[in-house]
Amino acid sequence: MGTPDHEAPRVSADLRTIAFFEATKGLLVILAGLGLLSLIHRDVQAIAEEIVRHLHLNPASRVPRIFLEAADEASGGRLRLLALGAFGYAALRFAEAWGLWRGRAWAEWLGLVSGGIYLPVEIYELFVSVTPVKIGTFLVNLTVVAVLVHARVAARQAGP
Repeated sequence: MGTPDHEAPRVSADLRTIAFFEATKGLLVILAGLGLLSLIHRDVQAIAEEIVRHLHLNPASRVPRIFLEAADEASGGRLRLLALGAFGYAALRFAEAWGLWRGRAWAEWLGLVSGGIYLPVEIYELFVSVTPVKIGTFLVNLTVVAVLVHARVAARQAGP
């Protein structure tokens, strides 16, 4: 039946772009979770060492060492827990994407909070060291938050 809530609000291309971005993040995290599950009952340490060798990385340097230490502590239970967390995070990203695509205010708020919570950490990380990845991550996240703030301000100005 046709209620006012039944009609989808007009959704900007910016919000649709963010929705697509969030759905893509969700898909990538699901793939990572499936990858974690595929490692159960396998020698994770040997796989990690092979990856380090294949990439011609020095196993004694900082990042490969962290990677190898994490692989050494990867038990079946820990992998299942990480995969479960990945699936939960993906579900949140998919819910946000669906809501943004449909122009739902709750999804804009969810995106604002979930994106805004990382900004202080990203700023701190830029003070620690500046890398292209850190700059890119910060700028993308800042843009997403700015677009969502703009959407909420515009909705408030438009009234009920």
